[in-house]
Amino acid sequence: MEDPRIIAERITANVEKVIIGKDAEVRMTLIALLCHGHVLIEDVPGVGKTVLARSIAVSTGCTFRRIQFTPDLLPSDVTGVSIYNQKTGDFEYRPGPIVAQVVLADEINRATPKTQSSLLESMEERQVTVDGVTHKMPEPFMVLATQNPIEYEGTFPLPEAQLDRFLLRIHLGYPTMTDEVLIMEGQQRQHPIDSLARVTDPDEIMSMQRAVKDIYVDPLIKQYIVSITDATRKHGSAYLGASPRGSLALYRTCQARALLDGRDFVVPDDVKELAYATLGHRIIVAPSARVKNVTPKEIVEQCLDRIPVPGSRARGSSNVGSGQPAPRQG
Repeated sequence: MEDPRIIAERITANVEKVIIGKDAEVRMTLIALLCHGHVLIEDVPGVGKTVLARSIAVSTGCTFRRIQFTPDLLPSDVTGVSIYNQKTGDFEYRPGPIVAQVVLADEINRATPKTQSSLLESMEERQVTVDGVTHKMPEPFMVLATQNPIEYEGTFPLPEAQLDRFLLRIHLGYPTMTDEVLIMEGQQRQHPIDSLARVTDPDEIMSMQRAVKDIYVDPLIKQYIVSITDATRKHGSAYLGASPRGSLALYRTCQARALLDGRDFVVPDDVKELAYATLGHRIIVAPSARVKNVTPKEIVEQCLDRIPVPGSRARGSSNVGSGQPAPRQG
């Protein structure tokens, strides 16, 4: 396999031909893809949520499907249905739009809870069951769900159990004025995504996914991750802290970030950089703190300030805290 960092840079550069000025967000989405994870994109309309999903799919050579969630959308509209074939006398499965490698679940909070839950099995177990028959999802597989945080009328907020299924939550935000001018110039004659080319393929993405699991994580880094997650549970402003799935998400995304940086080991900066994206949406702010406008981001930042960073000594080494790998024993 080619150097993962070179592949990642190629994908990021390709996507940024369309999504201008959002290097960190594109990188986060790529991290989620390498971790077999799913992304919740929460932002106002028109900032490029849909285009980001399409650009990732085109750049990686993955199949792409879009599901527009509405109040009248049925679970079978997502998973697919079994149709009776008169010629063969058998029921044939007609896959729904969820059966693709990159799936955009647009405005997911507009669908009813029953339809929202139809995503759970495919997201967590990577399969769909229709009429008692299980169908595997293609690999790689990632769901990018979007929701609009400013329109609450006619919406069904995602329950905590479903929010927990998302590896990361990101916010694109408005572009800078300079970037917005570049966006207008880039779309003067046609949309840049129409000429976007594939720069890698699904097999290479799956090779990178396997490589992520080989990234070394020192025991002190693991303890650091667990300490941060535990601190969110004990924080005075948190009604409910991050779950063990949050610890696993932070652990795996740190490995992916290290891989994209060309390292074969995780450093504390990886943990700090990814803590809010992986834990923020798993924290429920207590009602008394919500009145004071306390946010999950503030809770995570306070937990990071309170938990000491792994010291200079790990596995007999004095260079772990400095960004250098600890010598492996044995």
